[in-house]
Amino acid sequence: MNIIKSLFLIFIFCVSQFSIAQITGKIVDNDDNFPLEYATAALYDQTSKKLINGVITNSKGVFSIDNVLPGTYYLEASFIGYQLKTISPITIAKKGEKKDIGIIKVVLGSGNQLNEIVLKTEKQTVSHKIDRQVFDTKKYQSSIGGNAIDVIKNLPSITTNALGEISVRGSNGFTVLINGKPTQGDPNSILAQLPANALQNVELITAPSAKYDPEGKGGILNIITKKGATNGTFAQINIRGGFPSIEDYDTQVPAKRYGIDATVNKRTNNWNFSFGASYQRNDITGRREGDMFIINTPENKTTFLPSDGERSFDEVTYNGRFNVDFTPNENDNFSLGLFAGKRTKERLADIVYNNSAVSPIGSNNLLYEFTYFNHNLRVRKGDFVLGSFDYSHKFDNDSKISTSILHEYTFLGGPTENDNLGEPNRNIVYQREFNTNDNPLYGTRFNLDYLWKPFEFGALETGYQFRNLDHTGKFVYERDGNLVPEFSSDVSLKRVIHSGYAQITGSKSKWDYAAGLRLESMDRSYKEALQSETTENIYDYNFVKLFPSASIQYKIDEKTNIKTAYSKRVERTTTFKMNSFAEREHSEVFEQGDNTLLPEFIDLVELGVTKKLKGGNSIYATAYYRHTENVINRVNTLAYESNGAVLDSIINRVYSNVGKSNAIGLEIGANIKPTKNWTNFIGANIYNYAIDGVLNFKHRDGVERNYDINTNATIYSINLNSTYTFWENASLQFTFNYLSDRNTAMGEDSRFYSPNLTFRKTFLEDKLTATLQWQNMDMGLLNTNEQRITTSRQNQFFTTTNYRYEVDMISLNLSYVFNTTKNKSKFIDSEFGKREF
Repeated sequence: MNIIKSLFLIFIFCVSQFSIAQITGKIVDNDDNFPLEYATAALYDQTSKKLINGVITNSKGVFSIDNVLPGTYYLEASFIGYQLKTISPITIAKKGEKKDIGIIKVVLGSGNQLNEIVLKTEKQTVSHKIDRQVFDTKKYQSSIGGNAIDVIKNLPSITTNALGEISVRGSNGFTVLINGKPTQGDPNSILAQLPANALQNVELITAPSAKYDPEGKGGILNIITKKGATNGTFAQINIRGGFPSIEDYDTQVPAKRYGIDATVNKRTNNWNFSFGASYQRNDITGRREGDMFIINTPENKTTFLPSDGERSFDEVTYNGRFNVDFTPNENDNFSLGLFAGKRTKERLADIVYNNSAVSPIGSNNLLYEFTYFNHNLRVRKGDFVLGSFDYSHKFDNDSKISTSILHEYTFLGGPTENDNLGEPNRNIVYQREFNTNDNPLYGTRFNLDYLWKPFEFGALETGYQFRNLDHTGKFVYERDGNLVPEFSSDVSLKRVIHSGYAQITGSKSKWDYAAGLRLESMDRSYKEALQSETTENIYDYNFVKLFPSASIQYKIDEKTNIKTAYSKRVERTTTFKMNSFAEREHSEVFEQGDNTLLPEFIDLVELGVTKKLKGGNSIYATAYYRHTENVINRVNTLAYESNGAVLDSIINRVYSNVGKSNAIGLEIGANIKPTKNWTNFIGANIYNYAIDGVLNFKHRDGVERNYDINTNATIYSINLNSTYTFWENASLQFTFNYLSDRNTAMGEDSRFYSPNLTFRKTFLEDKLTATLQWQNMDMGLLNTNEQRITTSRQNQFFTTTNYRYEVDMISLNLSYVFNTTKNKSKFIDSEFGKREF
């Protein structure tokens, strides 16, 4: 009994030592008692006047200052446009005391004050936290009127290529969050549907904590939409129109670029209603210039297939969104969201091929020469219907429980036309192929999270997540009006994920830290069968894995921080990449996946330093190492007939695991302000990327063949943003995005770059903003918006394709805001379907 009593006393002593001394309160408007979000509460020592700690209020106007030692203090409450309010004295008599100083009412500043000094400061383009970089989207004027892709492509370590693919530190596998809420859609599709005008900040989380779903080897992009802090009605409308194309690229139909989006937000003390609608037409013209040869060793001949023709994109997106928040009291919040939309993207490739063959291999002995025209139109459609419900409750001890459920129905599909016609007489029909698919998808996600602050040294967060995906596909392939049984198939992917996590976050003196562990169980079942067969093949894959994470930041002085982090991640597979039945992507390409595809597992370590300099300048650098197992790459191989014969003019483009990769890199960035009116931000990323492995692939003839994959290269990218302000309401901005040559599993992608110029002018007390944009500047002098992609395998094949997309695109965007301070709009977005779009 004495031992038990002793242990009990020790436990009580420990709890008392680690209990929190805390000061809480609420900051509201003096006139209508409306809570002020993002108001500042600063605590000072009563005697020395030294700042002890400063925090901002949440959406309820509530603040909490933790880790306060016994003593006497005073508190200053402030908010932009309001007079400073001082609360004094505030006495903390003992450890563990929790003092609520109640409601603090602040008064709007008087409009008749004279002779006051107004101090203005310019917000930094990027700010650094322990686990993320936060970028101010207002700094990227070239994105106005566009979408979120136009914003994030200017961020350091983020690049886009000629195909529109986005990469983070060289990886196009990353996750997108919308206001901290997880999504599972394809990042390109998600970002393409978010108007740039609605963005406030973009957070780049390269080493996420255990709290987040571990998906995405490049990390997480958290998109923060604009918010306000006062009651009332907000309305904003944006109208965009593109001028006619300067170059037509010999396309059949001129490109059309225009759009309109609107947001209406009504907020009261307890309710927040958001309505949004958008219609966007975004066409891009261009050309595709290719060359290819295939070596047919069994028949001792080489086939050549040079090509040239149009490659353009027509994209139409329209949607409507609704969201309502209900806050009956300070502790509870309910949220309901609905979304419905349609998207159609047509890729037209009308190309002339000059087919010829020589034999024997390496000779000039021409066997035949044949020219034909290939019309290839791929239509991709997506209809989305989503619904979500969220609830959160804050307890009196500042702990918080929140839950969220999302259900999504998505219908994906669309046909591909592939017609081989005569040239120049296109009335001659050699072959017509048509394949289409119906892909209904159902997805459900449920989250339960709990935040608890039992210790002085930090907060404890725990949670559970359930995710379910059910995606089926029916593929029909026809040739000259007849069904092709060997290509017509049914597929199904079902994936169930259970995961739980626990992590501790906190700060002490000059240290900030976070450490956590996530346990995840995944059951995946993929089924496929030819429609001509009664049996189906089933491929199951399950795992139970731990995903640890940790990060530490140390404040050397007021201007210098260093930090280090580790995170384990996973990149899951999609139905598209697992479908092993071929689709005729182009005249010379069969595209297919791998039904045994494994997810990628990633380990990331990084070490960084940030330094503030004089005059508002700053610099940062982050070194990182990323190791990936089961690397998924799209690679080319020879295509074979079912009888084992080599197809002379077609190659296989497959998705498959090719081994492991390592990336070692350095990311640097700097804010530079040479003069009062001239601001620059430059970011660069340089890394060495190596892939080492073997591709195992079973072809149509049933034979499994192995291909060695070994490549190593140094890659770099540069993003520049330079802004000059002529006067208070007008500015000129130049942006430049550059991506160097980079290696792939079986070849190389050439450099890719794009300069842009934007002039911005506001009118009517900043309510109307006009933005004139000149995108992809070229003037016939540069090779802007152009990239060559090359693949090869010795003694088998060689392919090279140069993609030239539209340059010198001029557009005008007009944005009118009816109330500039009251936007609290927030909407849900697709989690499952857009990943498969």
